[in-house]
Amino acid sequence: MSTPQPPAKGASHAAGDFSYVGIDAILEQMRRKAMKQGFELNIMIVGQSGLGKSTLMNTLFKSKVSRKSVVSTPEERIPKTIEIKSISHDIEEKGVRMKLTVIDTPGFGDHINNENCWQPIMKFINDQYEQYLQEEININRKKRIPDSRVHCCMYFIPPTGHCLRPLDVEFMSRLSKVVNIVPVIAKADTLTLEERDFFKQTIREGLRANGIDVYPQEEFDEDSDDRMINDKIREMIPFAVVGSNQEYQVNGKRLLGRKTKWGTIEVENIAHCEFAHLRDLLIRTHMQNIKDITSSIHYEVYRVRRLNETGAQFFVYFWTHLHCPEKQQCSVEQL
Repeated sequence: MSTPQPPAKGASHAAGDFSYVGIDAILEQMRRKAMKQGFELNIMIVGQSGLGKSTLMNTLFKSKVSRKSVVSTPEERIPKTIEIKSISHDIEEKGVRMKLTVIDTPGFGDHINNENCWQPIMKFINDQYEQYLQEEININRKKRIPDSRVHCCMYFIPPTGHCLRPLDVEFMSRLSKVVNIVPVIAKADTLTLEERDFFKQTIREGLRANGIDVYPQEEFDEDSDDRMINDKIREMIPFAVVGSNQEYQVNGKRLLGRKTKWGTIEVENIAHCEFAHLRDLLIRTHMQNIKDITSSIHYEVYRVRRLNETGAQFFVYFWTHLHCPEKQQCSVEQL
């Protein structure tokens, strides 16, 4: 004998109100399905060593979610090439499950010659698109395709107080076309408030001058409400952040922060740094939008390009077999 199920939200209206259809119950159906499936978020962190990337990620998710290198020799400390390493964690909060994957890029920007150091990262991002595409075009594809696509790339800018370096411009110019980039000023507590504001303004001018469109991209605002919300975020970019795994007693409360001889820098205090604004963007207000733009814009551009390439290859293949009998044993790749 089956256990009776509780009526769906809004079902009680049906008995006495014949004008009620129950369309609003779709929201509860979607919520139940999402809660059952859980959520996925893949974040790539890029920046030279010593900028506190791992600490910031651990602070964002209040858990040790980022790999921290333990090295014993100078040779091991700086990889000869950029290594790309992923680590996944299952996080649960109030019954909501999320699989978080953090993709680290040790070795980026740590060499005397950093020319083309963006290429392994670009290749990794495109490889994830290719992997998803191959799963998608399978005849017997999975009911739910595993999503390893990079949803967001947090780019860490050193707190120099001057302007964007050529390396920063090169990386963000190229990668902003294939992934959502969120630039942050690392270890912002090394700057005074005046220096921080001047540095942020200089970076925004540098981004505009070089045509770099970071997230949230203005062209993808869906309506005037979106534009109003996102304009406020764009005015804050890049986020000046401080990360810390240490708690300190401040006015009788235990708070995450960094202790100095002048006082305690509170990580979640917006008067001290912009960590809270970054967390809200990535998790509380824009996480689904970041994933939607990855899927409907960045991945779609890659998918169309690859399918066009494949179509052109097969055209050459069939034309050659039709007109050049001596090449009939060649494969598509050989042609």
